[in-house]
Amino acid sequence: MTDAGLRVLSYNVHRWGDDREALARVVRACAPDVALIQEAPTWWGTRRKREAMAATFGLRYVGGAARNAILAADTITLSSYQHWRVWRPFIRRRLRLIATQLPGGAIGARTVLPGEGQPVDRETVSGREVALVVCHLGLHVGGRLREFRQVIRGCESFGVPYLLVGDLNEEPGGDLWAKVAEAGLTDNGEHLGPTFPARAPGRRIDAALTSPGLTVNAIPLSEVPGLDPADLPKASDHLPMLLHLT
Repeated sequence: MTDAGLRVLSYNVHRWGDDREALARVVRACAPDVALIQEAPTWWGTRRKREAMAATFGLRYVGGAARNAILAADTITLSSYQHWRVWRPFIRRRLRLIATQLPGGAIGARTVLPGEGQPVDRETVSGREVALVVCHLGLHVGGRLREFRQVIRGCESFGVPYLLVGDLNEEPGGDLWAKVAEAGLTDNGEHLGPTFPARAPGRRIDAALTSPGLTVNAIPLSEVPGLDPADLPKASDHLPMLLHLT
């Protein structure tokens, strides 16, 4: 953590199923205080696998809901955890095909965002409380809107300014993004470019949204020291988003 602000990484890690060493190098180069993960490993041994993944990043596993997880550096204190499942149709129809969808959800927690000259100390906390929330919306067009409304209600229940990140599975200009604007949220990824697929990015379906009261500096990956661009398509099918909150 810097003396002013918090370094947050949003990353869809593709179930930790690609090149794990490349993924670890990417995350370590980004050096986040908090990592908000989508498509975290699930099924048998979920917690064990998430703790093992976090350890390769030099972070600790804090908690998760559905396929989302929060990881944090040892110096970061998080509290008031909330996690919830969201409504999602089990059956999805697309192009005359029928497919099933895994349950959706979100998880968030509070932390203290230090101001200039106000480093956070575990014993005497100074600064401003904020909430960090991560979600992964579904592929069903109508279902995404309902999921998003539920996620926003969860974000607002913290009662403090919040950052919401995640894989929205929809590009700007769609109905979901109109709801983003209606909620008064700021799109902080507008200048970062496409995020999917990592091997040849052409779509921006990952988002970093903030409520009023937070300022976010989105850091281009090209400006991250020690990050090898060749690792990005090997690490996951999504590109990460690196943010500095003040």
